[in-house]
Order: sequence, then structure tokens, then C-alpha cells
Amino acid sequence: MADHLEASVTLPSDPASVSAARAYVVSTLAEWGLPPETETAETIRLIVSELTTNAVQHTLGQSPTFRVDIELDRDEHLRIGVTDSHPRFPKRLPAAVQQDNGRGLVIIRWLTAECGGKLRVRPTREGGKTVSIELPWTVPAEPVSAAGKS
Repeated sequence: MADHLEASVTLPSDPASVSAARAYVVSTLAEWGLPPETETAETIRLIVSELTTNAVQHTLGQSPTFRVDIELDRDEHLRIGVTDSHPRFPKRLPAAVQQDNGRGLVIIRWLTAECGGKLRVRPTREGGKTVSIELPWTVPAEPVSAAGKS
């Protein structure tokens, strides 16, 4: 494998783009050796779903697009970042019983930590922000089929 792999896609800030982002990330990681049916791929799919949903829902129409960047360094660290042009950083909202949203960042942080990774939020030079995760890159030696055999 190469020392550094990168992939990126820019999508409209629209709810339909969330599934497109998930599919893009999962297919890219499959090309890089992570089978889509693994638990790790499922966790990453959920994290990407939450990151991109936040980029769509919480930019208040002020970010017409968002970008998903994927980087794999030295076959050791995977980084996935979602960048939008809205300057407001995500906030952790109190988890009220009646609240239907506001838990996305908590879910992302928990899943990332469970995988031994970390979450970062950074401003961009253009005035927006990037919310990214970094995870250790671990790929199963052989993909497991539905029957549990390779």
C-alpha cells in the first residue's frame, strides 16, 4: 500500500447527500482494503452519516456544499473530515427528553473513542470549519463472508 492515500468529494448541502457521502466513503475504504461488511466499516458508515447530517442540518442554509476528505497515512491512521463553509462550531446540546436531535456529536465522539480515535473541530482559512475523526487503521487479514468463512 502507498504511504499516503487521499480521496475527496464535494456534495450539495442536501439531505440526499448524506447517503451519497456514506456510499462514497465505504466504497473508497473498500478499495483501500476495508471490506464493507465489517464492524469497522459499519462504525465508519455511522460516523460519516452523523458528520454529514450535521453539515446539512446545522449550517442553516449558509453552506451550499460540504466536502468529505478521506486520508490514510502509512497504513496506520485513517482521517475523515467533513468541511462546510458555515462559521458556527458544533455545540453539545443538553439531552432533554423531548429533544429529537442534538446527540450527533455525542454519538460521533463515543464511536470514535471506542475505536481508539479522536475527534477534532478546526476552523478553515475560508471561515468555515472541518469536523474530523482520526482512527487507527486496522483491516481484517481476510474478509469474513456471511457464513463466517473466507
